[in-house]
Formats: sequence, C-alpha cells, structure tokens
Amino acid sequence: MGCLRIPFERGVCGACARTGTTQLVADVHTFPGHIACDDATRRELVIPVTVGGRVIAVLDLDCPHPDGFSAAEARILENLLARSFPSVRER
Repeated sequence: MGCLRIPFERGVCGACARTGTTQLVADVHTFPGHIACDDATRRELVIPVTVGGRVIAVLDLDCPHPDGFSAAEARILENLLARSFPSVRER
C-alpha cells in the first residue's frame, strides 16, 4: 500500500476525489502536484467510488509502463464499481 491519506488539493487521487471523475494520466511525471508513492509509476488510473452521489473512496491503479491502462479498461472498471457500490437513496 502506498499513500493512504492524500489531500484533495494534491495529486491524481486528490483530483479524482475533488471532481468525482475518473483520472487516466498518461505520464504522472507531467501531472501538476503529482505525489510519487512509487518512483516506478508512469501511468495512473484513478476511479471514484461513489455511494448516493458522494465520493467515499478512490480506486488507484499505477503502472510502470507509459502505455498501461486504456480508456476501455477505465470504463470496464467504472462499470464494475458502479455495480459493486449501487446508489443508496437518501432517507
């Protein structure tokens, strides 16, 4: 496990949590405010985990290859997370 607590204003995970949108970054070394938990990471995919429209966590995947993770793979993981964490109605 890398960095477990990341402020919303920093890094790829912070951008995902702040915006609630998937972040697929081709080269993390060019991402403003990137937090290097592993120096070998080149490409990063971060997907928000939402319940009831609220981000409760992020799924952070790192890859040492600049061509790792595709947009199609991101969509598959988004769909998997959406099924795993269905929306909860407000009472």
